[in-house]
Amino acid sequence: MNSEEEKSLFEESCNDNEKAFEKLFHNYYGHLCLFASQILQDDISAEEIVQDFFVKLWEKRKQLTIETSVKNYFLRSIKNLCLNFIQHNKIKHRHAQSVLFDAENHQPDEESFTEIDLAEKIEEGIQSLPQKRQEIFRMSREDGLKYREIAEKLNISSKTVETQMGLALKTLRDKLKKYNTFFALF
Repeated sequence: MNSEEEKSLFEESCNDNEKAFEKLFHNYYGHLCLFASQILQDDISAEEIVQDFFVKLWEKRKQLTIETSVKNYFLRSIKNLCLNFIQHNKIKHRHAQSVLFDAENHQPDEESFTEIDLAEKIEEGIQSLPQKRQEIFRMSREDGLKYREIAEKLNISSKTVETQMGLALKTLRDKLKKYNTFFALF
């Protein structure tokens, strides 16, 4: 295909001619994948880049103008996309190494495990409460509602809410005796 045909197909593609676009795609897809693969040394990533290129080319066809040949434009675009991909992967790799380094050099202390264990035990304790008491407790502690607001929502008296909260807290204190210092904070 000569550059005049390519230019004509590209212009027709810009005017929503899908057949012209398909012809450009089929003419260049394999060559561009091979070109990208030589840069990246990765066939799968190369194909993804070329596919993304053609998708974006179709989406932005109305805004594009090509000053050089279509072939040169395609090759330059793929080269730039590959270089961006390599740069992005370098940044991801550096970040992953940094995270690994931090993880290897940070030894969690006993207190961290105790807090995690406490949170799990609190949730187990809450789940062991009777359904209505659990609902009242969660509305108070998790939703931050006052006893009066809970009473209105559940259509019960404030005194009932207060009693149920007292029972819930007593049950949780009993189940979490070994965490007394942390429970005071809760």
